Amino acid sequence: MKRTYWIITVSVLSTMLFLTAYQSISDDQEDPFDTPRTVSQNPSTVPLSPEASLKTFRLPKGYHLELVASEPMISEPVALAWDGNGRLYVAQMETYMQTVLATGQDEPRSRIMLLEDTNGDGKMDKSSVFIDKLLMPRAILTVGKELLVNETNSYDIYAYQDTNGDGKADKKRPVFKSTRKAFGNVEHQRSGLDWNLDNWIYETIDPIRFRYKNGVLKADTLPVASGQWGLTHDDYGRLFFSRAASGIAASGFQINPAYGQLDFTDAFDKDFGQVWSAIKTPDVNGGPKTLRSDSTMFGFTSICGQSVFRGDRLPKSMFGDYIVTEPVARIIRRANIENKDGKILLSNVYHQDEFISSTDMNFRPINTYTGPDGCLYILDMYRGIIQESTWAQPGSYLYNQIMTKGLDKNTKRGRIYRVVYDGIKPGSAPTMLREPTAKLVTYMAHPNGWWRDNAQKEIIVRNDKSVVKSLKQVALGQKGPLPETPSEVARLHALWTLEGLEAIDKPLLLTCLADKEPELRKAAIWISEPSIRNNDSQVLAKLDELKNDTSNDVLSQLVLSLSYSQSEKAKDIVKAILEKHNQNVVLTSIEQTLTKAKEAKQLGSSRLQALNPADRKLVGEGAQIFTSLCATCHGSQGQGTPTKIAPHLAGKFKLLENRDEVVKIMLHGLTGPVDGVTYHEMMPPMGTNSDEWIASVLTYVRLELGMQSFPEMSSGYMNNFVIVKPEQVKKIREQTASRTKPWTWEELFRERDELRKAKK
Repeated sequence: MKRTYWIITVSVLSTMLFLTAYQSISDDQEDPFDTPRTVSQNPSTVPLSPEASLKTFRLPKGYHLELVASEPMISEPVALAWDGNGRLYVAQMETYMQTVLATGQDEPRSRIMLLEDTNGDGKMDKSSVFIDKLLMPRAILTVGKELLVNETNSYDIYAYQDTNGDGKADKKRPVFKSTRKAFGNVEHQRSGLDWNLDNWIYETIDPIRFRYKNGVLKADTLPVASGQWGLTHDDYGRLFFSRAASGIAASGFQINPAYGQLDFTDAFDKDFGQVWSAIKTPDVNGGPKTLRSDSTMFGFTSICGQSVFRGDRLPKSMFGDYIVTEPVARIIRRANIENKDGKILLSNVYHQDEFISSTDMNFRPINTYTGPDGCLYILDMYRGIIQESTWAQPGSYLYNQIMTKGLDKNTKRGRIYRVVYDGIKPGSAPTMLREPTAKLVTYMAHPNGWWRDNAQKEIIVRNDKSVVKSLKQVALGQKGPLPETPSEVARLHALWTLEGLEAIDKPLLLTCLADKEPELRKAAIWISEPSIRNNDSQVLAKLDELKNDTSNDVLSQLVLSLSYSQSEKAKDIVKAILEKHNQNVVLTSIEQTLTKAKEAKQLGSSRLQALNPADRKLVGEGAQIFTSLCATCHGSQGQGTPTKIAPHLAGKFKLLENRDEVVKIMLHGLTGPVDGVTYHEMMPPMGTNSDEWIASVLTYVRLELGMQSFPEMSSGYMNNFVIVKPEQVKKIREQTASRTKPWTWEELFRERDELRKAKK
């Protein structure tokens, strides 16, 4: 026992000694780059070798890229996940856009590779096909000795395990099953599976999150869906999504999606939406109108793959920064995250420049990660075409760019890089899966967030209650198993690990609600929500003592968490907070968000009451489709987006008046000005989806967003004119089967006038 404690102490001390040395290195400097940013006007589209491609990158002084893996070891990589022993799983979409028409894309020929670095030099030298014959795997998460996998076109999630140590999965079991087929094209289906600090597993696109319990995933429905490709969290459990179609680099980070959606347009610095490529970017969806005079794209269009860097082997000034990729611009953005009076703000670290840029036309970064070695990892799909076929139809601007430049010729490649820094040696690989649970508790204090996250996850998956006493000591700020007093972040992980073990008792909760650290008080409020729902008088009394708290984060969490209670006590606490802070934009906006969500739910329920069960189901399906797919461009409530990427749909929108016209748009798309207004993107065709799919989303839009256009509210009126039936979609699909291009606004209204004349 003494020997084990001695080993743990030495391990933690050595980590702390390194952290002291690491903190002395900073990359803060007035001129961060060796050379000024220039734009390559004649980039070659011919694929480069990994070694040649490395020479095309431009990074700040002191930073370098190292190749971790490349083809033929990997092919078309889209997502990474390390297990507790540092083995790397790579999800590959090997049928994605192998031709400009996406030939064979829905064939189950993709794989997940298992890579290992056997000599510790940072380069993968051993590989095996962990899972074969998958349909474009898109979301992966390691849980203990298993890998959770979600494939394209499916909501099902399976756990795979290698039981005999040959590097290949030989055991498969379901952990989440759904009778529904996933909707949307490849770009607009879920990603993520991010085990957050709060022990919920989040994903993008779908308004759902999961809790891993007894070997299965239990689903919880969220009021909103967020993001597209990529999902991350910071030290405090704030989730960061991104919305590529809207050109929004980050969203959803002000409040947890369990409470709704709150975004501020002033959460970014003035020019945050602009990108600064080192290469001309003609292959952008929006075409020439989205390019500057130097042929570089003006703003984000395919933002994705974000992470908050939480490693310990890059300069201290980079810790906690937001990292996000833009594969069309061939750049990676680095942004500072600032908490100003409770509002989270993002700003580009480099003025009119980017953290990483490349002149390699085939550099397609789509994901970033903090690795177990404390470095930043970049996943490069390295291919010619990055956009899905929906946006590259024959006759489109993008199709012509792809074909004339031969971008369709580069497939079946991929690279993984890690960012390193002069004078800082990457860390060693973990061995968590072989270590006792008591040792995992010491990693609550590890300077690398990857270790803290995975230690928390592993303890909860093991459900080992033997460490509850030690975790409580750490959560309360006592040394316990640690040689030094734990930091605020270490205490947070210990507290949430106890929550995951269902080992939070009331004395501990009440003590943490009165803690001197605001983030501990905030977490304790968050964790107390089951007691709030049950109107626990003792807990509510303690929360009442926090209504005059000096921390904006604590006050915000109080307003959010107390929304789960209808008791007068809870309402009085919230009222007192809002009256005292009536000029606080974060608190007042939270109140408005919660109120709108409640009103929308009540209004929606009243409209649904007038429908028969089949039509109510149709609206429900349509609501999920709209919030996870359409809201990206049209706004969560159909109000449009600040970037004006697509028309608003709320209220009296002309095309909602005519069922046949909106069906035509869904089937074949819409291009050009809409009612005299030019938008950033065309409406892509959605005709590859089923008649039921199109009918459901249109019924939801017409009923819930466009009711101002339909003054009569009787059930008969709604059933005859508002509801869109699958058979009606089928009829119009057959009538327009020969159409191969999107509609225009003028064309649709011209048809309407001709029909009126014919009737006369």
